[in-house]
Amino acid sequence: MTIFKYKAFNERKDKILLSVTAIIIILYIAFSFTYFTASSESVRGDVVRLHILANSDSEEDQEVKLLVRDALLNENTRLLSGGVNTENAEEYFLENKEKLLETAKETLEKNNFNYDASISLGKEYFETRRYGDLTFPAGEYTSLKIVLGEGKGHNWWCVMFPPLCVPAADDVEADESKTAAYLTHGGEKIVNGGNKYVIKFKLLEIYEELRNELLK
Repeated sequence: MTIFKYKAFNERKDKILLSVTAIIIILYIAFSFTYFTASSESVRGDVVRLHILANSDSEEDQEVKLLVRDALLNENTRLLSGGVNTENAEEYFLENKEKLLETAKETLEKNNFNYDASISLGKEYFETRRYGDLTFPAGEYTSLKIVLGEGKGHNWWCVMFPPLCVPAADDVEADESKTAAYLTHGGEKIVNGGNKYVIKFKLLEIYEELRNELLK
C-alpha cells in the first residue's frame, strides 16, 4: 500500500467513525427526548391544575382572588382526605366542583364582594411552570377553572391534584414530598429534575406550541 493509499484509507476510516459517532449521538438525543416527552405526557395525565381568574386588576379584586385561592386549597385538602388517586381524580372534581364553587362564593360574600363566581372542569394549555423546586412541563392539562366576576384580571394557577400547593404566609408553597405518592417514576423524575431538564422543558414547550397551532 503506497503512502497515498494509506492516507486515503485513514481519511475514509475517520469519516466513517465520525458518521457513526454522529448517528449514535442523534439516536441518543432522539431516544432521550422521546422518553422525556412520554414522561411529560404521564405527568399531564396524572395532574389537575387550578386556574383562577380575578374580576379585574384592581388591588381589591387581586387580594380577594388570593383569599379564594387559599380557601379552595384548604377545602380541597379536606375533601381529598377521603382517598383520591390518579384514576379517580377527574371524577372526584366533577362530583365536588359545586362544593368548591360554594367555597369560592362564600369567600367573596364574607369579604363583601357582590359579584358571582363560576366553575368549569376541562382541558387547558399551560406553559412550563415552576412551583418552588417542582417544574411542570408545558402541554394540555385537565384544569379546574374558577372565574370571579367578569374574569378580566390577572390569573393565578397551581396544582389542585396531587395536593402539592399549600397556602403559606405570603404565597403558596409546593409540597415536594407528595410527588412520589401520585406520579409515575418517570413523571416524578422530571417534575423534581429542576435545572437538569431546562433545555428539554423549553424544547417540549416549543413542540407543544407548534402542535397546538397545527391542530387549530
